[in-house]
Amino acid sequence: MKILITGTAGFIGMHLAEKLLKRGDQVVGLDSINDYYDINLKYGRLEKNGIRKDELEYGKIVQSDSNANYRFIQLKLEDKENLLKLFEAEKFDKVVNLAAQAGVRYSLTNPDAYIEANIIGFINLLEACRHYKIKHLAYASSSSVYGSNTHMPFSTSDNVDHPVSLYAASKKSNELMAHTYSHLFGIPTTGLRFFTVYGPWGRPDMALFLFTKAILENKPIQVFNFGEMMRDFTYISDIIEGVVRVIDHPPVANPNLESSNTDPSKSKAPYKIYNIGNSSPVKLMDFITTIEKALGKEAKKDLLPIQPGDVPATYADTAALEAELGYKPNTSIEFGIGEFVKWYQLFYKK
Repeated sequence: MKILITGTAGFIGMHLAEKLLKRGDQVVGLDSINDYYDINLKYGRLEKNGIRKDELEYGKIVQSDSNANYRFIQLKLEDKENLLKLFEAEKFDKVVNLAAQAGVRYSLTNPDAYIEANIIGFINLLEACRHYKIKHLAYASSSSVYGSNTHMPFSTSDNVDHPVSLYAASKKSNELMAHTYSHLFGIPTTGLRFFTVYGPWGRPDMALFLFTKAILENKPIQVFNFGEMMRDFTYISDIIEGVVRVIDHPPVANPNLESSNTDPSKSKAPYKIYNIGNSSPVKLMDFITTIEKALGKEAKKDLLPIQPGDVPATYADTAALEAELGYKPNTSIEFGIGEFVKWYQLFYKK
């Protein structure tokens, strides 16, 4: 297949491109390479898949040095004119959208970035999929859409109409927009609600990266909600395996679904939502202890109240993923954190 992956200078996008290339797919990567965090890390991810920084030019397709099946273009999804030209020229079979403005806390101070990238960018992508007959659009949603829900574990059958951050609202909007295009134009779309992804090449604004960096630099770590947080930490290879299985199984229409059915996870349209999480929430303090063991060093801790937009706990119900795609993430945090620490110390020479 020829697959477009947006966000390939990003954490998940880099790993997904690597996985699909290994199995022989043709991949075109796309990323705006914005400066939300250190762009040198983004360049490092691109270089891992053979894309050299000195060859990058906005709007120009660059061939990988290491894989004939991989090419990359620096482009914003908001740039509709050039996005449509790309679709016309490349004739993609499927699309995986991982490009987005990420981060809950950043959305409190930079809301416009979320509207531009996550709403305008996503509608442009949907329009491209519509006009160029894409066979399946899989896209990143987020566990953040569960917002103030207290029912655990979080199920795709739950109502998610009460987001507590603009980031979460933008991801819920993506799900609604995708459903509309599935309904109106028959485009198979699958939303993926990721749960706290971590691992080598991870994002610098995420807890594991922040904690590891601070501990190694003898600086205190910020422990929010006084440590009374639980997260369904999901290792990157588990996420990638789930995404690949989803790519290969586009949803089909269900015209026999009763109109009275109000389960938001079900639709007459070729539309689907999956949780991808470890289904094993970990206490934040236990997570920190595991990092300390991997580093052989104790953290200095600043205990702070919960931050606006944060939720105290996440916990994925992955029953649909298991039943329909035969997959259940299961990597332990001991292994995952160990792999991250090895990568971090090698990459940053710490």
